[in-house]
Amino acid sequence: MKNPNDRGRDRAAWGVVAVVSAFCVALSFSAPSAYAQDSKAESQRYFSIFQSAFNFILENYVEEVDPKVLYEGAMQGMFDSLGDPYSSFLTDAMMSDLNDTTTGRFGGIGLYISKPLADAKAPDRRLFVEVVSPIEDTPGWRAGIMPGDQITHIDGEPTEPLTMDEVLGRLRGEPGSTVTITLLRGAGLVFDERITRAVIEVPTVKRAMLPGGAGYLRIIEFTPQTVSRVSEAIEWFKSQRYTSLVIDLRNNPGGLLQSVIQIADLFLDRGVIVSTKSRNRYENAVYQAKPPLAVPKDLRVVVLINRGSASASEILAGALKDQKRAYLIGEKSYGKGSVQQVLPIGETGFKLTMSRYYTPSDANIDKVGIAPDLEVKEPELSPEEEESLSGLIERDVFAAFAAANPNASPQQVDQYVEGLRAAGSPVSERVLKKLVRNQLERTSISPVYDLEYDLQLNAALDALDDDDFWSRISEAYSVMELQALAAGAQAAGAVTAGR
Repeated sequence: MKNPNDRGRDRAAWGVVAVVSAFCVALSFSAPSAYAQDSKAESQRYFSIFQSAFNFILENYVEEVDPKVLYEGAMQGMFDSLGDPYSSFLTDAMMSDLNDTTTGRFGGIGLYISKPLADAKAPDRRLFVEVVSPIEDTPGWRAGIMPGDQITHIDGEPTEPLTMDEVLGRLRGEPGSTVTITLLRGAGLVFDERITRAVIEVPTVKRAMLPGGAGYLRIIEFTPQTVSRVSEAIEWFKSQRYTSLVIDLRNNPGGLLQSVIQIADLFLDRGVIVSTKSRNRYENAVYQAKPPLAVPKDLRVVVLINRGSASASEILAGALKDQKRAYLIGEKSYGKGSVQQVLPIGETGFKLTMSRYYTPSDANIDKVGIAPDLEVKEPELSPEEEESLSGLIERDVFAAFAAANPNASPQQVDQYVEGLRAAGSPVSERVLKKLVRNQLERTSISPVYDLEYDLQLNAALDALDDDDFWSRISEAYSVMELQALAAGAQAAGAVTAGR
């Protein structure tokens, strides 16, 4: 016979089982009735189920659970389920990092990065951290890290299982401290970079005059300060009597939508700059250019783009290209055609894709990118060159030369590179010289532009000197202007007739 106390414990145990069973039944069998309800009721039903599960876990899990852990886990899962790499839950630490970036000061190495989500259609894809672009004049930029580089390890720890929050936590730190990252470049070039963290101040614009009277405008990122900095640069170009302009958007990861719209308006006096479309009607908008112009419409303009040009930089490039206001040179851009908003929830928050943007030709370039009018690419390394270069980097030959010859003359660099090639390296003289120079400039601020090694910038100067081409551009712009005037007159007539 059972002890009465045992029977009491059995009844208590069965009572718990009954509660659990009833809860599971409620979850499992309430679904059929919901199919007849509208979407709002369906959403409310799922919310109620979630709330019940949340409370049940808190009260019945075998160990005490921190509600914050459950909340953050549920939020992360909800945003991950969207399958959108740009929509994500932001922990309090991530919100703090975002605020640091927005204000322009934080301790780190200066890289814009992304991390792909797991894809059942591509189970063999390595989930490394990808460098979207380095921030100008930061430790990562001076180390020669390039867009498309994959960060496979941070201080020896694999990045594949890490979340973006964890990756940022490992890359950022006290200025003066060091971090070692392992990079995969191309198909097989693997090497380590030991980088000293610094206070990262995100710049926005750089300017200079190029040979032949061309102004050089480098837009690094679109922030609230970028509009005034671009306007100041244009006034400075005017004081220098500039005759043409190169706008460099390479490795520009984007930024604020309003900032890029206002900058595009400096170059266009009519027509669409960009439109945004969403199932939420409040997110649908068409942004039109309006006079006056800050840059004369007959001034020759070339825009440089590459695969590090993303988001807002693609809006500017697309607007100037579609309106025949500029000639695009370089590589196809990154292809980020969506707009996100960051919304705080207490100390946490989330970033959500709210709409997609469309160029004046009504094209959305998400995952497609903007193609340049003239493609100019850096020569790709052969497998033999990659293997040789990997060995040179592993042996720190470039860093060793720079350390021993901090003020090396061009002749010394030439002799050193000749020695590397004589020793059997198949890597081109141009690439080797550039790597040596990058090491020599790691501790100094690099020049604003580089005509010695920059193939795309040299192509831009060649295009600016092509009078026949710019005559055709000018004619195309005039035709578009007449079409816009005709469309405006037709619209005005329709409005008058309808009164």
